[in-house]
Amino acid sequence: MPQRSSQHPAEGSPHRVVVIVDEGSNPFELGVATELFGLRRPELGLPAHGWYDFTLAAASPTVRMHNGLFTLSGIADLRAADSADTLIVPNRPDPLTTPTPAVLDAVRSAADRGARLVSFCTGAFTLAAAGVLDGRRATTHWRWAGDFAERYPDVRLQPDVLFVHDGDIHTAAGSAASLDLGLQLIRADHGAEIANAVSRRLVFAAHRDGGQRQFVERPVPAVPGTSLGGVLAWAQERLDQPLGVADLAHRASVSPATLHRRFQEQLGTTPLAWLTSERVALACRLIERGEPGLDRVARLSGLGTTANLRARLRRETGLSPSAYRRRFGVQGPTP
Repeated sequence: MPQRSSQHPAEGSPHRVVVIVDEGSNPFELGVATELFGLRRPELGLPAHGWYDFTLAAASPTVRMHNGLFTLSGIADLRAADSADTLIVPNRPDPLTTPTPAVLDAVRSAADRGARLVSFCTGAFTLAAAGVLDGRRATTHWRWAGDFAERYPDVRLQPDVLFVHDGDIHTAAGSAASLDLGLQLIRADHGAEIANAVSRRLVFAAHRDGGQRQFVERPVPAVPGTSLGGVLAWAQERLDQPLGVADLAHRASVSPATLHRRFQEQLGTTPLAWLTSERVALACRLIERGEPGLDRVARLSGLGTTANLRARLRRETGLSPSAYRRRFGVQGPTP
């Protein structure tokens, strides 16, 4: 039986994030983990124990980073992983090589006791080599997707997405997608308002729609006049109104079919899915800020009815509105 759930560290204790650094790890993914979970953020107004306790760990006391750019020393040994609430495995420069046996043991041990497991980029190869991804959904960098599927056929690979979560295991597709996944974990731990504040500090979108396919098959068009930025900003200011695809197309001065194509090309999603995602995000912010009436939250967010609000919120966050309020919002009765 797990000793400590990743979602519920010991009361009064910070959530412990341990990042395993192995020979040749990429500095970017390490930097992402450090920026998101290792920096103190007093501006968020959380209690002293409310943020993360961050530790780097490795199988040896010194680790050469990718291409020998620099060497890390003075970091913890892998025993630090024994008390991790979240264990992060960054990328591997050559994912087809066998990971360090001690690292695989640390991953298996963390899985056995119920820790949250996270991989960035080709780190999914490490999780798969440890056997913890069998039967699970996961993703990895598109460049290595074919090799991953061939080597680990028991893993349900999803190569077209930015990140995947399957229970307590989370995998990010590529280097930049590590930011997407990290912000999603912060959102799950602390709510949308805190995640948005961190994303603003990073000057990075709190939520990027779409998946890897937009980067593999075709870059975002740079033709003047085809950017969706204007219509997206216009819609975000009117989410409480009965906007539909036809309204967005009219605003963009294109046909619905052309709008749909541009959304797929630039965002990797559909106009309707984007609208729904934005409305759910707004509903979360309203609940966190203390809006007491679910009927009002549904109306202001454009979700219409409390039944639709409940269904959409549970689908996006795994929580009912009342559970979301208890976890992230101002305490109060929920009708």
